[in-house]
Amino acid sequence: MRFAVKTRPEHQSWEELRDLWVAADEFPVFESMWNWDHFYPLTGDLHGANFEGWTMLSAMAALTSRIRIGCQVTAMPYRHPAVLANMAATVDHISAGRLILGIGAAWNEMECNAYGFPLPPLKERFDRFDEGIEVLTALLSSRVSNYSGEYFTLTDAYCEPKPVQRPYPPITIGGNGPKRTLRAVARWASEWNTTTQDPAKFTELKEILRGHCAAIGRDFSEITCSCMVRWDGGSPDALLPSLARWRDVGADLAVIGLPTHAKPESLSVLADALAAFA
Repeated sequence: MRFAVKTRPEHQSWEELRDLWVAADEFPVFESMWNWDHFYPLTGDLHGANFEGWTMLSAMAALTSRIRIGCQVTAMPYRHPAVLANMAATVDHISAGRLILGIGAAWNEMECNAYGFPLPPLKERFDRFDEGIEVLTALLSSRVSNYSGEYFTLTDAYCEPKPVQRPYPPITIGGNGPKRTLRAVARWASEWNTTTQDPAKFTELKEILRGHCAAIGRDFSEITCSCMVRWDGGSPDALLPSLARWRDVGADLAVIGLPTHAKPESLSVLADALAAFA
């Protein structure tokens, strides 16, 4: 099992977040580090402070040098995919090719209602999501792109410079939908990130993903299957039974959510425990 960490950009100062990311960069056991793509906090005061994910990611790209970085996961309705493609290419250059492009179809109705973002019913939402991925990957990989879909159009469109990673940064798709989400994972993703907290459900979804891969001739072993585990900042030993359960059901990567106001020095203790566990 491999390991990543994730910060909650809510109810914290920029300095706290910055220091955590810089510290995590020093520990090879953490292969990647993530934030989230929300404009409102998800816990506590929902109208409190929450940093925007991609501008934060751009700064962290410049402040770190080893760890892979990503937004888990970018909500497709929040930005036109052509804009997101240019953002991703830029951050991939700033990070010297360490970006992981995390994307999802979105779910946060409160944010969408507040900002007037469209959050259509599931079928249309995933139709838009599928088109959005096609737009993203075309712009990131082709010199000039043309696309005519129901929701998105490209006409002799350019995205320059191209990302460092070719044909484009590895894609992580987050979600649990057995039909549309996992089918998109099979087609496009290097990593599937499940949001379920139930290892048995994860096992069921993993087999569905395996079936989607078989249907299109994709090698299932090419896809990293990742789970999310919360850490309360106490003894890392309390994490190990949960990690063992996920490892036993075939999770390749555990993304460990750090508590709000975690201290950089706590990562040293966590890294030691994970290195021994692995």
